[in-house]
Amino acid sequence: MNKSFAGEFELIDFIKNKFNSLIAKDSTGIGDDCAIIPLDSKKSLVVTTDMLVEEVHFLRDKIAPFILGKKSLAVNLSDIASMGAAPVSSFLSFSLPDDVNDEWRRQFIEGYYELSEKFSVPLLGGDTTRSLDKITVSVTALGTADNENLKRRNGAGQGDLICVNGYLGDSAAGFKLIQRERWSDNPMEEYLINAHNDPDPLVNEGLWLGKNKYVTSMMDISDGIGSDIRHILNASDVGAIIDLERLPLSSALTKISGKYGWDKYNLAVNGGEDYKLLFTVLKEDFQDLNKEYLQIFKREITVIGSIAQKDNGLMWKLYGDCVPDYFMGYRHF
Repeated sequence: MNKSFAGEFELIDFIKNKFNSLIAKDSTGIGDDCAIIPLDSKKSLVVTTDMLVEEVHFLRDKIAPFILGKKSLAVNLSDIASMGAAPVSSFLSFSLPDDVNDEWRRQFIEGYYELSEKFSVPLLGGDTTRSLDKITVSVTALGTADNENLKRRNGAGQGDLICVNGYLGDSAAGFKLIQRERWSDNPMEEYLINAHNDPDPLVNEGLWLGKNKYVTSMMDISDGIGSDIRHILNASDVGAIIDLERLPLSSALTKISGKYGWDKYNLAVNGGEDYKLLFTVLKEDFQDLNKEYLQIFKREITVIGSIAQKDNGLMWKLYGDCVPDYFMGYRHF
């Protein structure tokens, strides 16, 4: 009798192990934000694909088709950025039910085009088909990087600092607001909703971090750091200590969480869809890295913890006290 899968990542592991023997020696398959296919001895192609499914990733009546078109590409460009690569093209496939009219389709493509134009990423193909009920969007994005600049999940070492380069939890709070029957006419709530609907892929930041030798591992934050940090730890065979009070939280998240009685740390760690970058940095070089980053991007990098020995596992602290590990991030099943 076949053993059932405990969850999403167990299924992914099964698929990965099944196909490992078919992967060319110099290529990298499942295990990073993108697959890596060498082009020559100095440069590689990176490939990622992602789906957005109605009522799982978005509510059709709560997001404009123009914004959904942008988001469909943005989440894939975020994966490219997390590898330290430059996006070069994309492929778009979608399945639409009969009640999606021509104007919706036009607006969706206009949004997709706007972000494509911003980063000079041409759409080279894809597929369209009819669905019986829900909208499904699937995008594949390709990028390139010098091999020496590629960032993977497996480079973190003991003593490295764990860093992020933007607010956490805004998207999760925005989705909670969207799910409400109504929300107040409050600029902070609108900001959080926009953070969920219209993420900004950090393409230039990822390219810069990829070229920096002080950055030892990197990935984007799509499932929440409660899940994503585990990918880095497993790939690098290390443990970690994360200080919850150091998480970068927007004033909007803090105030709206207080208004509705939400756990802001739970949203920041478990919520997902932040599409910021999670990376590790050599401790002795962090100050120089942060100073230059601030000069270029006009924002600071936030240190949220440090890499520890594997035996320590993953430890969460709040003002020095250990807290129970209920931070698992978002999982589809």
